[in-house]
Amino acid sequence: MIDHVGLQVSGYERSREFYRKVLATLGGELVMEVTAEQTGDGSHAGFGMAGRPTFWIGTSQITHASGAVHVAFTAPDRAAVMAFHRTALEAGATDNGAPGLRPHYHEHYYGAFVLDPDGHNIEAVCHLPG
Repeated sequence: MIDHVGLQVSGYERSREFYRKVLATLGGELVMEVTAEQTGDGSHAGFGMAGRPTFWIGTSQITHASGAVHVAFTAPDRAAVMAFHRTALEAGATDNGAPGLRPHYHEHYYGAFVLDPDGHNIEAVCHLPG
């Protein structure tokens, strides 16, 4: 159900190095980084095992009401991502990124983002091709 989780941090480099050291004790490693230029937001670092980032930290240029948390749920296909986005908006969420490809993460990354009633960044993502 949960694909990955992310936290907002106040000092990107400091937090990246902190989590790099701490998560290494559990077998985790820095898997990838994306820049503010790539995301149109802040810098982000993804940690995980076996090359799959499941825990993210990042800075954000966007101020959310209270949401310093990001949770992404795994979707079985792209139609489910679209249904998630549509239903969330109908239920009162605010759009934070329409369904679409995010190739800066990987070639088939298809996601949609909403802000829940508390301002948390909630995503549905499918990693499968078309």
